[in-house]
Amino acid sequence: MDTVRAAFRDECRQLEAVLRGLTGADLDRPTPCPPWAVRDLIAHVRTGAGRLVDMLAAPAPARAEVDAAGYFGTAKFTPEVDRDRIAAARREALAPADVPEVAEGFARVWRATDAAVAGQPPERLVRTRHGDAMTLTEFLRTRVVEVGVHGLDLADALDRRPWLTPAAAEVVAELLSDGRPVPDELGWDALTLVRKATGRAALTHRERTVVAESGFRWLSFGA
Repeated sequence: MDTVRAAFRDECRQLEAVLRGLTGADLDRPTPCPPWAVRDLIAHVRTGAGRLVDMLAAPAPARAEVDAAGYFGTAKFTPEVDRDRIAAARREALAPADVPEVAEGFARVWRATDAAVAGQPPERLVRTRHGDAMTLTEFLRTRVVEVGVHGLDLADALDRRPWLTPAAAEVVAELLSDGRPVPDELGWDALTLVRKATGRAALTHRERTVVAESGFRWLSFGA
C-alpha cells in the first residue's frame, strides 16, 4: 500500500502542476483518445481519481473477487460502457470553464482521495461501480494506471515530453508485466514498457520478434 499510495500521490502532484500551467487554448486541443479534447480527458481522469471517496464511505464487501489485473477485463471495454464513459467525461468537462477551475478541481479530488485512503488499512475491501470487490490497495493500483497512462495521452496532446513519474511508472509496469522481467534484448525501461504495452508507442519489427521468441507477454486491457 505504501508504494502504491506514494505512486498515486507523485503522479497526481505532477499532473496538477502541469494543469496549472495550461492555457485556455490547451483545453480544446484534440487528444489520442477521440472524441475527447484535453478538457474532456482531464474530466475523465478527475472522476477516476476521485472514485475511492464514495467507495470507502460505502459498506465493505465480504471478500475480494478480482485484483488490479482482473479489474481491467472485457466488461470494462464493451461498446455500451465506452459510450457511457465518453459521454460522462464530456458532461463533466462542461462545468469547469477555465484553467484555474480545471486545475483546482483535479487537486481537490485527488487530495480528498489520498486523505480517505490514509485512514484505512491496506486490506480494506471496496466495491467498484462495475460491481467488482477488491482490496483497497489493488483498486488504488488501478488509479495509478488511470492517472499515469492518461498522462501519457495528455502529454502527446500538449506536445510535451512524458512526465510519468518513476514511482508510477514502476507500479504500472509491474502490473502490465505481472512482475516478469523484460527481456534484456528489448532494452526497455519502465516508461517504454508502459508506452509499448498500452499501444502508446508501436512495436518495431525487431521488438515483435524478440517478444515472440521470448514468450514475454503483458496485460492487454479488455482481454
